[in-house]
Amino acid sequence: MNIFDFNLNFMLTKSEKSFSILFIILLALEILTSSIESISGLNYIAKPALLISLIIFFWKHSSHLDKKMKLMIYLALIFSLLGDILLMFVNESANFFIGGLLAFLTAHIFYVLVFLKQRNKTKKPIPFMGLMLLYGLLLFYLLKDSLGDMLLPVILYMLVILSMATTAFLRQGAVVKSSYLIVFVGAILFMISDSILALNKFYQPLPYSNFSIMFTYGFAQLFIVFGLLKQR
Repeated sequence: MNIFDFNLNFMLTKSEKSFSILFIILLALEILTSSIESISGLNYIAKPALLISLIIFFWKHSSHLDKKMKLMIYLALIFSLLGDILLMFVNESANFFIGGLLAFLTAHIFYVLVFLKQRNKTKKPIPFMGLMLLYGLLLFYLLKDSLGDMLLPVILYMLVILSMATTAFLRQGAVVKSSYLIVFVGAILFMISDSILALNKFYQPLPYSNFSIMFTYGFAQLFIVFGLLKQR
């Protein structure tokens, strides 16, 4: 079976469908306020609102989850929110980019820990890890000449984000199919979002990068939360 062969609409509950509409509206507002200079000040509200709404939704629907797992998911979302806030100020100082990088690195580590708790121990990781390694090497080849002092931090970040995608893959067979598929797609979208951000910053400016980064990032977080809520 193709891992992308699923009907997302069928998998979503009524509350998830309703929240998805709100989330898409907030995501559209974030993209608009960050793209139009005359309303850019509103981005300081629109961008944090995206993760805040997701944290509230998770809080309202996560009573069935294990307390330790729930705490790690909260921490992943909170550090993601911190990363979003820090990256809004990158024009003020390069330190804000480094802080945002560290915040998202921490968020990814918490997601890795969550996914590892649900790993299917009979599933072989090597083939998928090889695929991720090839992807990482290609991305690094494009970035390496422009990284400078950011070389080691970027390598570390790449290893962690590739680990997140791998551990999401290793949940297959250990959780219900809907949880696995939605989380896995979310993890891949997160990897794509971070890759576009890295290429745009260190390789060359990409057209419509703000839209593509936030679109993939927003749906990555939404899918991961929806998928984790479906585990039993």
